[in-house]
Amino acid sequence: MNTEFNLDELKVADRLPSPSGTALAIMQLVQRSDATVQQVSQLVKVDPALSGRILRFANSAAFGARRPIADVQTAVIMMGMQTVRNFALSLSLIGSNSSGHCRKFDYETYWSRSLAMSVAIASITARETTVVPAESFTLGLLSDIGSLALATAWPDIYGECLGAQGEQLLALESERFATDHKALSLVLLADWGFPIVFLDALKLSFDKRVAGVNRTADFARQLIFARLIGNYCVADENLRAAMWQDLATEAVLHAMDEAALLRFIDETIELWHDWGKLIDVKTDVRPSILKTVAATKPPALPGLDLLLVDDDPMMLARLSKQLAAAGNQVATCRNGEAALKYIIEHKPQLVLTDWRMKPMDGLALCKALRASAFGKNIYLIMLTSTENEDALVEAFDAGIDDYVIKPVSLRVLLARLRAGQRIITLQKELEKESEDIKRYTAELAAANRRLKSMANTDILTSLPNRRYAMSRLEQESAIAQRCNRSLSVLMLDLDHFKSVNDSLGHDVGDQVLVHAASLMRENVRTSDIVCRLGGEEFLIIAPNTDGTTALLLAERIRNAIEQKQLGGVKLTYPVTVSIGVAGSKGAEPSWKELMKRSDNALYIVKQGGRNGVWLDAPT
Repeated sequence: MNTEFNLDELKVADRLPSPSGTALAIMQLVQRSDATVQQVSQLVKVDPALSGRILRFANSAAFGARRPIADVQTAVIMMGMQTVRNFALSLSLIGSNSSGHCRKFDYETYWSRSLAMSVAIASITARETTVVPAESFTLGLLSDIGSLALATAWPDIYGECLGAQGEQLLALESERFATDHKALSLVLLADWGFPIVFLDALKLSFDKRVAGVNRTADFARQLIFARLIGNYCVADENLRAAMWQDLATEAVLHAMDEAALLRFIDETIELWHDWGKLIDVKTDVRPSILKTVAATKPPALPGLDLLLVDDDPMMLARLSKQLAAAGNQVATCRNGEAALKYIIEHKPQLVLTDWRMKPMDGLALCKALRASAFGKNIYLIMLTSTENEDALVEAFDAGIDDYVIKPVSLRVLLARLRAGQRIITLQKELEKESEDIKRYTAELAAANRRLKSMANTDILTSLPNRRYAMSRLEQESAIAQRCNRSLSVLMLDLDHFKSVNDSLGHDVGDQVLVHAASLMRENVRTSDIVCRLGGEEFLIIAPNTDGTTALLLAERIRNAIEQKQLGGVKLTYPVTVSIGVAGSKGAEPSWKELMKRSDNALYIVKQGGRNGVWLDAPT
């Protein structure tokens, strides 16, 4: 149940993908009511890479500019501050999350697929006007951000879930994290200020069952089509052949025959490659090929993974051959600078370095490694021709762990390596224990979230229960008071429900409750919270909604329940609902008074014959 997922807890712990740098500054500026185009443009110009990408975006075919845009301020005016904000947010997230600690999460394929979907949805919305193509581009890029968030927040636990797919994966995620990647995507996009129509359309596209003809439903169908194209772009030839029929079927809804679909996909793939080069996203990845390469990778050699550094080619050749014969994996470098570059890229377990080298000697290499995060735990052995006490003290102060006197005795060197290997093994065991502790802590936190979710969930309908409803209503009331926003409450009661239990039994009564709860969930907006208070009573909290708008919401729910009756059961009365509505603004009235007023409005509906809605308007 995503209503119980604690987003603030993860944000405070800095465990979620989040914007940084210029993007964060732009987001904070645009949130201000007095922000100007000039101020946003100045911030964009601070980042040359962002400036270039925004100009490219403003001049792209998807955006549809009628004349070339040559300066940042004109681009911001044409795109709009919100679009620039969302575009900067997307680029920031790509830059800071192109890799991560979740070993089973394919970061390259994730961003490649997301970019393909964003290019596709921008092209689709340019053909079939529902939303501005530039805005749909950003939504496409971040439509599955929940998957990345789970991989970032719980890399080890989420890695265990990734063997599953579809509904099985969603069920595993809900069990482990009290949310799933689809729900978390909606939560994050709402937190970043994306419009409600975007969130509602994205939610519909996840369900893949889109009915009706309106802007939200049309946009949802476009997102479904774009997602299929995104998956097609990153698939290999065999998978593409299997996916073609679904694509062709969906294309019919967008007035494309197979020839038009082929042309559209070719254009999309070309744009996808262009955008990949522009924003540093790889577009030549194929999941099945990557898995094959990984499966055929040779196993690591036994012994140590070590680096030998010496400017004497004869010494390098002899020692590397002897150390490799002893079962170690040996790499060589001729000086400290080359060694430092190799260590950054490959992170060997042990470095065996000569002292006297140019341009960077062994002592400078040791100091550089110990001053860096990646070099603190590397075991360092110095090869030296001096046994001068002051020199050796200087070397140990620089960070070496051991030394071997030249000319090198192989027996002594191998003995020193075995001693180093014991230390390295202990370090690995400590790191594993530390990771295990982190894992157990994360699992315990997940278990606590599940228990908390269970304590706040109605078992029959899977809706939040009365405990959660009262707590959430108090929170939303505090937010409404602080921000001087509207807040509405809908009190719902199923009509003639007692007669169902009395005449047909509680099993049928349970079916009626589940059916009604499902219809309520389907007909509310993404921001609304549906709760079951108990028995046949339900409560809907509608944040940032005045009473008049809430009355329209209530009528939509009432009509849906009346029109979509429970099949397979012969009831004495059709399933209908009575709804009382009350709204507040800021601190007036309090949430407790709001409950009373909605209950009074419900009583009026009941007295008036049921199956209706009533707004308790303030006197």
